[in-house]
Amino acid sequence: MMSVRAINGCSIFRTASSGGGPPVSLLRHRIQRLRATHLREFSKLGLDFPLLRINRRFLGNNGGSDATSCSSCIHSLVESVSEELQSINRRKGSRTRVRASVKVKLTSYGEVLEDKLVNQELEAGLLLEFKKDADRVLLAVSHRRDGKKNWMVFDQNGVTCSIKPQQITYIVPGVYNFDHTGVTDFLQRAQENLDPQLLEFAWIELLEKNKPVTPEELAEMIYGRSDSLESYCAHFLLSQDEIYFSVLESKGSRSIYSPRPTEQVEELLRRQRMKEAEEKEFQEFIQLLKSAKKAPSHAKPLKSSWLADDKVQDNIRALEAYAIDAWASTDQRKIAGTILKSMGLQKTSVSALNLLIDIGYFPVHVNLDLLKLNLPTHHSEAITEAAEVLLSESSDIDAVRRIDLTHLKVYAIDVDEADELDDALSATRLQDGRIKIWIHVADPARYVTPGSKVDREARRRGTSVFLPTATYPMFPEKLAMEGMSLRQGENCNAVSVSVVLRPDGCIAEYSVENSIIRPTYMLTYESASELLHLNLEEEAELRLLSEAAFIRSQWRSEQGAVDTTTLETRIKVVNPEDPEPLINLYVENQAERAMRLVFEMMILCGEVIATFGSQHNIPLPYRGQPQSNIDVSAFAHLPEGPVRSSSIVKVMRAAEMNFRCPVRHGVLGIPGYVQFTSPIRRYMDLTAHYQIKAFLRGGDNFPFSAGELEGIAASVNMQSKVVRKLSNSSLRYWVIEFLRRQQKGKKYTALILRFVKDRIASLLLVEVGFQATAWVSEGKQVGDEIQVKVEEAHPRDDLILFKEVI
Repeated sequence: MMSVRAINGCSIFRTASSGGGPPVSLLRHRIQRLRATHLREFSKLGLDFPLLRINRRFLGNNGGSDATSCSSCIHSLVESVSEELQSINRRKGSRTRVRASVKVKLTSYGEVLEDKLVNQELEAGLLLEFKKDADRVLLAVSHRRDGKKNWMVFDQNGVTCSIKPQQITYIVPGVYNFDHTGVTDFLQRAQENLDPQLLEFAWIELLEKNKPVTPEELAEMIYGRSDSLESYCAHFLLSQDEIYFSVLESKGSRSIYSPRPTEQVEELLRRQRMKEAEEKEFQEFIQLLKSAKKAPSHAKPLKSSWLADDKVQDNIRALEAYAIDAWASTDQRKIAGTILKSMGLQKTSVSALNLLIDIGYFPVHVNLDLLKLNLPTHHSEAITEAAEVLLSESSDIDAVRRIDLTHLKVYAIDVDEADELDDALSATRLQDGRIKIWIHVADPARYVTPGSKVDREARRRGTSVFLPTATYPMFPEKLAMEGMSLRQGENCNAVSVSVVLRPDGCIAEYSVENSIIRPTYMLTYESASELLHLNLEEEAELRLLSEAAFIRSQWRSEQGAVDTTTLETRIKVVNPEDPEPLINLYVENQAERAMRLVFEMMILCGEVIATFGSQHNIPLPYRGQPQSNIDVSAFAHLPEGPVRSSSIVKVMRAAEMNFRCPVRHGVLGIPGYVQFTSPIRRYMDLTAHYQIKAFLRGGDNFPFSAGELEGIAASVNMQSKVVRKLSNSSLRYWVIEFLRRQQKGKKYTALILRFVKDRIASLLLVEVGFQATAWVSEGKQVGDEIQVKVEEAHPRDDLILFKEVI
């Protein structure tokens, strides 16, 4: 056996002639590099240790000359140990016998191990280490008993607490009546002695002997003594080590450690290097976040730059998922939590959201509901290419059956920001004085067929999505705009529904035909209302449409229709990515002439399609709504308009659907109804087009049976509900943001719609078209007008508080 004692006798390295030791190259590599490992684990105690240091006593205390001598000594030591190990490895034949002897030795000192696991009795004044929580161990001094088993202690932070015996991880030997004020000094002295590199040398020697070790024995090996300070340092090194030693046996606060095999150590070191590389990469990412957070708005990184690197993208996606409570896995949630913790933020979705806004990845007004619902906002390349092919190559199989209506004056009336136009209107007075109306509907079925790639995508979406900040169309934009949409001054394919009205407003004659039209005017509701108000002679057709709408409304009322007109808010946000985008707010009164005109014509079209379908036994998505025996006279005391409509809507029953025959729509006052006028925007309207056009082509071979339509409607209606919820929440967000920006104390006129509880009333803000609640003073009644002002407005929290101005 070769035995070497280092300077001052403080560090001993022995190499036995028994086999199984570490490779020579590993020993030379370890001693020459003098690596320091696991220091991050020591930070759990709040200690700040040097990254690389050789124990001062190992190097000596005699200044530069001794240090030079020590360097020479280490070099000699390395060469001596290397030569000895090479000699050992050449004696391969003796390994089996040596291992057998070691095995016998290990199994023969069970009683010795048991002796080493004897725990010291707890008493006042002992210096001990205990597990505070999952992440921290603290030093403390035992003070007094707390009940039968627990003990009160003074910890290193000066805090008194009660601990259980099982929390104690080590009792420092040789210390009695320790003054708790000296814990800090003890920790400082321990810091000077903690050098994880020393474990590597001890591991080499103990591995050769295949010998377990206690903290006190390790202290004797690496420090040359096993006093209280050295024993604690050795315990701390062993307990925090994850590379060289593992716990062989443990009992209470006592543990015995054994050296790991060489192969296992090398694998753990490899993993450690990988972990350190990942940690470095992670810290670079955190620094990137901090820099981006500090940068002014114009200098923040582009969103695309966060997605260029796979690892950075994974981290950002984890934060994004955390912000909307939609993490894909536990690992993704853990990554986000670690990032937030490293940034000094709470582990909440709000923190993740604000961080993504602060670095410029999210705009200030990001639509979280849109992200949560994961609705498609773009069409895939495959769908876009398929749409391009339809535009360039598809032929009109209905060309020979189209009637030419290009001689008619055609009005298309819609909101000013409408991207695609589904419907338009014409009218003329017949020689007998009756009014003939045409409702022209865009013909997307001229391009798409049931079951095609583009059709399947439209069915999956169910509907176009209209938000204050953007529109996400059901069809690819180019196909919808250039092919399907009605366009001013151009010949357009359509399905035209013509109706001749009797003087009382009921339907006298009707037809449904494929057609070609040339839209004359593209009007907004505002411009159409202005033209009607001017009563121009040259716009006689528009006046006829208004007249027809009035007599139709009267007729439906006589059939039991319920008036539910109210005020609606419409918002268009310009440059929504900006921190303070422009908000254009419009309040639409559904009772206004132009809106009433379009509303009545759409209902008329739906009634005709339902009648046509019933006459020819066409399976269609027929809609009905029972009146629930609504006694409209019971609401006569309420002011006509939004107040009365709000009360009536509260008692209305939900709509019903039938796919074989019409169902009476009591609220509209008509015998049957089919939505038909928005086939570019609503998929169920498109299914009605498929069915009607199949009949017009001369047969009863319909694309869908009643059962198939019912299945389609189930999925499409579910998707439509999701979109409706998104539209409502988005509109509400921007209304609150609009109100937040108004001058503080500004007064708004509000109608009391109903009382929710006591004096808390549901209000309709007339200038904004927005419903809210507020406490109102005594004496106020449903239908009264009051003045309110905004007290608080926080759109991100969906919070708006109003106060009555008295």
